[in-house]
Amino acid sequence: MVFFRQNIAPFLVVLVFIVALIAVSARIFIPADMAAPAPTGEVTAQDVRANIPTASAPMARLSPGLSVLINGLPDDLALSEQM
Repeated sequence: MVFFRQNIAPFLVVLVFIVALIAVSARIFIPADMAAPAPTGEVTAQDVRANIPTASAPMARLSPGLSVLINGLPDDLALSEQM
């Protein structure tokens, strides 16, 4: 127990401090527009709806495996057997 208290615990405290220091210092390398604090203004429902893609919006062609994960399985079972 003494070995843990005198050797391992201080090492863990210093290790956590160094990791936190590196994480905070990483802001130097973030682009300027991301380094600014987050805006504190109100977000309306209309702003949120403007960022949600609709079903009619063109989407990139996806592989069948990704398409199933994003869009779900087709309603027709014959189509789902093709995947």
